[in-house]
Amino acid sequence: MASQDTTSALHGAVLGLGMIGRHHARLLQAGPRVRFAGAVDPGGDRHGVLRDPATLHASIPALLAAGPVDFAIVAVPTEEHLPAVRELAAAGVHVLVEKPLAATEEDALALIAAVEDAGLHGAVGHVERCNPALLELRRRLNAGEIGRPFLIATERIGPFPDRIRDVGVVKDLATHDLDLVRWLGGAAVAQVAAQTQHRMGRAHEDLLLATGRLGNDVAFNCVVDWLSPTKVRRTRVLGEGGMFVADTLNADLTFYANAATPIEWDTAQQARGVSEGDMTRFALSRREPLLVEHEAFCDLLLGVDGDGVAVTLQEGLETVRTAEAVLRSARTGTTQSLTPA
Repeated sequence: MASQDTTSALHGAVLGLGMIGRHHARLLQAGPRVRFAGAVDPGGDRHGVLRDPATLHASIPALLAAGPVDFAIVAVPTEEHLPAVRELAAAGVHVLVEKPLAATEEDALALIAAVEDAGLHGAVGHVERCNPALLELRRRLNAGEIGRPFLIATERIGPFPDRIRDVGVVKDLATHDLDLVRWLGGAAVAQVAAQTQHRMGRAHEDLLLATGRLGNDVAFNCVVDWLSPTKVRRTRVLGEGGMFVADTLNADLTFYANAATPIEWDTAQQARGVSEGDMTRFALSRREPLLVEHEAFCDLLLGVDGDGVAVTLQEGLETVRTAEAVLRSARTGTTQSLTPA
């Protein structure tokens, strides 16, 4: 992507300097396309990420009074997304909202209305879409390299992060995967059945098993937990011609082909499944996913055509609705059907 002269750069700010917000602030201060407009965090710059202490503000009004703000990245706790976006939208500020878009479908709808009524742009920070392995996987899927996909399976497991207080694995972690399956599969979730478990004595779930299908009949399966002593981030796509496996921790993508071993005896061929063929590990250009997300959002604001990396507010709403369906399914023991938002 071509750099933009800093004299015409967008003025970008960040709300929240926590685990993800501090990385947004680091990139906003370093990129040639953005002038850093400041950060808002009443708790201060506890990670020491700000180059100039004067860019730290205790409130949104203080940030807005300090200078121009074209867009803000909202990285505050999920339940604070709606009031923050309303305040920013009233001031004419575009927003990139960290995932999930909102705590509930009702809040997500109100958030979208605030942005759209103000005539502004908004996107959702599902940063996994910007992982090099998943970007390449999707490109190859769309090019038809494995034919028709049958199954998308994700595994996102690891130890419990002490930073989490207000949600369980469904809204904190599984929202990544619920977005990925629809993005890779090319259709919204149509049905989902889920089970959760509570093993750590918290009010929120710490393990999820979710199975379902998309609107185009692609099946999906998501395994998510905070109970595993090792960290795994894996996405597998199985199709007519073989299987892609993306390891998103290492940004690796591997293809396992079905072997071409024709058998002249028809009866034997009918009873035969696939067999193991060639394995290819692709060489990828590895750029920081959060930087790719920033670039996609800046392109959106500048009217540059994107490639599906920037997650729309409507897509964010779909993910919130699907997460709520997952929790309902686990609570009631029923399969949930979803209709398009």
